[in-house]
Amino acid sequence: MSENSNQFLDALKQMQGVEVGDIVDVEVLDIEDGQIDVGVENAGVEGVITRREYTSDRNADLRDLVKPGDKFKALVLRRAGGDKENGEFFFSVTRLKEREAYDKLQKDFEDGNAVEGTVTSSVRGGLIVDVGTRGFLPASLISNRYVSDLKPYIGKTMKLKITEIDPNKNRLILSHKDLVEEEREEAFDKVASQLVVGDVVEGKVSRLTNFGAFIDVGGVDGLVHISEISYKHVDKPSDVLKVGQDVKVKVIGIDNDRHRISLSIKQTEPSPFEQATADLNEGDIFEGEVKSLTNFGAFVEVADGIQGLVHVSEISNKHVDKPSDVLKVGQSVKVKVLNIDPSDRRISLSIKAADSNVSSENHNSRPRRSRNENSVNKKYMSDNDNGFALGDIIGDQLKDRK
Repeated sequence: MSENSNQFLDALKQMQGVEVGDIVDVEVLDIEDGQIDVGVENAGVEGVITRREYTSDRNADLRDLVKPGDKFKALVLRRAGGDKENGEFFFSVTRLKEREAYDKLQKDFEDGNAVEGTVTSSVRGGLIVDVGTRGFLPASLISNRYVSDLKPYIGKTMKLKITEIDPNKNRLILSHKDLVEEEREEAFDKVASQLVVGDVVEGKVSRLTNFGAFIDVGGVDGLVHISEISYKHVDKPSDVLKVGQDVKVKVIGIDNDRHRISLSIKQTEPSPFEQATADLNEGDIFEGEVKSLTNFGAFVEVADGIQGLVHVSEISNKHVDKPSDVLKVGQSVKVKVLNIDPSDRRISLSIKAADSNVSSENHNSRPRRSRNENSVNKKYMSDNDNGFALGDIIGDQLKDRK
């Protein structure tokens, strides 16, 4: 067989070897309006690559992108319709890149690696992201917080996790939220390991809500509930705090399972009780106003908003059936401080011990309270700053009216 015959058979074999789905080396022959004419190297097969199969830019001028003689790899997409000389094919560069991208993304998905992509546009329900191929980032997976406006994300480069991939269906679902949560957990573990309940640290207000303020402490957000912002009533956190404001906070809870840190601003400052009793000592005698009466005693104002209890047994040396028999609301009385309990925020007072007519022995010594008296006091004392339950006070007043 002649040399020319062998070359012809080799060329024929190569031509017959070009199949749909193959990846081949092509050379640019010519650039026409909207397509590139190419030839398969060493195969004698020609075909075209349309603009959309070469670039995702629908407005691109192909002459700015390639020139005759350029060589690159392309995917054999399909045969051209009709009987064409040399068996003309359609080729694609974009789909080859997508296939290669999917191969890499599949490995990243299996290994749990993060990928980087650029947001190209927004659609209903999420964002379109270029990660070497087209991926979809649902709005619910953009952040660990609700995102209402998608437009600011367009053009941004983001790190993402792959949550679902199916090359056959050209389906690629991405998530930024998963990555944020992973990073947040790592940051929480690091910060939480350095904190203990009771620590007072510096922080910065990162976000305000109706129920409280989120404070950045070392890269992790902790929550100051609205009730922990101030000892005074706060309608809205934004009334007293601003985003970016530096604040001192006390760590009052660490939940490792839920990755939450509870903080308090008000507990870094003296409470109204502590302020009111700072200069008050057991044995002090002063004038106070009777604020309310119950069956078990009288509440006398010690300072603005702070009241102490004069138990019925401490009103007089004489037997008193009901405090209302000898005292009136608004009446000014002289009282002696019997006990100050900072932990329970309770103040026990005595009128009879402050009476100048009482013997010096009784006046100078601290009266002993019976077991029954102590139990009565505990029953009617709460964790409020005034030390007593308002419901119990009102309840006894209603009983007096019957």
